[in-house]
Amino acid sequence: MPSQLSLVPPPATRRPAPPALVVVAHGSRDPRALSTVSALLDQVRALRPDVPVHLGHIELNAPLLPDTLAALKDTEAVLVPLLLSRGYHVKRDIPEMAAASRARTHLAAPLGPHPLLVDALQARLTEAGWGGTPHRTSAVVLAAAGSRDPDAKADTARTAHLLAARLGVPVIPAYAAAATPTVETAVRTLLARGRRHIALASYFTAPGRFATESTQKAPWIAAAPLGTHPSMADLILHRYEEALTTSPAVRELASA
Repeated sequence: MPSQLSLVPPPATRRPAPPALVVVAHGSRDPRALSTVSALLDQVRALRPDVPVHLGHIELNAPLLPDTLAALKDTEAVLVPLLLSRGYHVKRDIPEMAAASRARTHLAAPLGPHPLLVDALQARLTEAGWGGTPHRTSAVVLAAAGSRDPDAKADTARTAHLLAARLGVPVIPAYAAAATPTVETAVRTLLARGRRHIALASYFTAPGRFATESTQKAPWIAAAPLGTHPSMADLILHRYEEALTTSPAVRELASA
């Protein structure tokens, strides 16, 4: 006859809490940027209510990333840059801030390039009126912030290539600062090629000065920034999961 002890079920094992997700935004003086990023984080929380989601800024807005990491103490966290390409912020600023904290941090890749961003760009262009003109006269300027880092420029060019393949028209990357060509130069290049319907795709995560200035230079329709398009929340979570399995710890990256 089995003993009474053998009939007692084993105690339930509690699954460990998932690492925190820290979305790292650049920061902006435009108040629309913070409200857009906050709404995007709410979308991420709705998709993964089990994951603690936090916000940290590189500059200009609170909370700043060092303050967010300090509040996490020695918690394990994945830092997902809300940035669209590699560059100084991804390579130096974020790793150095993370290395100075007590948190056990992992650095995810920037959001771009990725097909989910192309989904969002196409949707924003469609919202602005894209799709009703012949392809032989249409083209797109992909307006981005710009960086002196050649990897950042290569990443933006890759997104332009993916968008061109999706739309079936020429797409020229252009920059608001620190890189060439400018939006005006890209527009002139496309006009010289006989493209009369030139749309501007706003390759910015949220409204801000560069996005506004770029939009004002659009010769035809101008799309809104990527903002809270559902693909953005999906991509943030994709980068989070990717980092948990593939990315080295930030402290190791920073000390290399």
